[in-house]
Amino acid sequence: MSKSTRNYDKDQKFAAYRTIPTFQEYLLIDQYAMQVEQYYKTAQKQWIFSEYNEASETISLNSISFQITMTDIYTMSG
Repeated sequence: MSKSTRNYDKDQKFAAYRTIPTFQEYLLIDQYAMQVEQYYKTAQKQWIFSEYNEASETISLNSISFQITMTDIYTMSG
């Protein structure tokens, strides 16, 4: 997320994506600080929110079999 698109990505874009029946998971990765927000659909109109902001943390996707560390995300993007 960039500073200019942060609110749009979190609100309008996410709301639009939630109308897609097969949409299951949404990650927002901050490009300026070590900060990732994860939203995972558990039932119709129900989502779980998780927040990551430490290099030692690992993000596990629920919609596919995949894990990545915060260090790996920010090393790859930096």
